[in-house]
Amino acid sequence: MEKVKVVLVKSLIGAKPNQKATAASLGLRKIGDSIEHANDAVLAGKVNVLRHLVKTETV
Repeated sequence: MEKVKVVLVKSLIGAKPNQKATAASLGLRKIGDSIEHANDAVLAGKVNVLRHLVKTETV
């Protein structure tokens, strides 16, 4: 299965509570934190919530 790298590029200060919770569920806490996950519908939904705060790239 294809993997996707998600990097937090903007601060969570001032983000809505649901956006902070989504970032925490992905394991993103500080700017520059990155994770690799399998590309599936669950990850796509989480990235959609954080689309203005993260950068994604295919690994």
